[in-house]
Amino acid sequence: MISMRLLGKLIWYALLVALVVVMLAPIAWMLSTSFKPETEIATIDVRWIPRTFTLDNYQRVFDRFNILRWTLNSLIVSTGATLLVLLLDSLAGYALARMRFAGRGVIFAVILSMLFVPMQITVVPLFLMFSELNLTDTYLALILPVGANVTGVFLMRQFFLNIPYELEDAARVDGASTLRIWWSVVLPLAKPALTAVAIVTFLSTWNSFFWPLIATRTDASRTLPVGIAQFMSLRPGQAQGAQAYGQAMAGAVLAAMPPIVVFYMLQRYFIEGISMTGIKG
Repeated sequence: MISMRLLGKLIWYALLVALVVVMLAPIAWMLSTSFKPETEIATIDVRWIPRTFTLDNYQRVFDRFNILRWTLNSLIVSTGATLLVLLLDSLAGYALARMRFAGRGVIFAVILSMLFVPMQITVVPLFLMFSELNLTDTYLALILPVGANVTGVFLMRQFFLNIPYELEDAARVDGASTLRIWWSVVLPLAKPALTAVAIVTFLSTWNSFFWPLIATRTDASRTLPVGIAQFMSLRPGQAQGAQAYGQAMAGAVLAAMPPIVVFYMLQRYFIEGISMTGIKG
């Protein structure tokens, strides 16, 4: 007879398997559809394995669209934003966690309150500011607005709170300055938190659509999510109203590959960084 504990585990594992299947089903369908001809996609039959395997959708994506340029732009913007966030958020998190000054708690509360401010509210002043500076349709217009991440500040602060003060005291006895302690003592210990912030920032910047759609006009700085919006456009010879679903799925697969690879390579550090923050208030 199965014990209640074993039965509970089996039910828990069954729920986890069901959740994984539900989450992976759209990805599997996207991948399958990207290899189907258009005539096989626009049917009521649900077929997970293509009857006719084709690479025409991928070929059309590369022939019709400047996807390599968009991918390069997304890599530059995401990497630049990630590096800037790591620098600024680690400095802010260190100051809020390790330095004593008046109003520290109030400043931290104000920073956290910015989580309730949606991006759409700041779009108009951001666009006007970058227009006045002649920076629209540039990498700077895409990197600078995400250069300081509230979530990153919170994670870095919570991680720094758990570092023993004796390490900083020993460094001060040796004559190290505050910046030297931050760079040489604290940051090497914060690799899990830095990795977590880097992954969150890279993925959110890579998938950003609203602000890049407004701030870019040409392929010189247009990012991949904005370019993907063109993948559903008509193909030559199509009737009005027809949609290129296979072409759109092929573009979505290509756009999803880089962040999946990044997360797969760094997932262990991401989980470690998340689990080691938020322990102390």
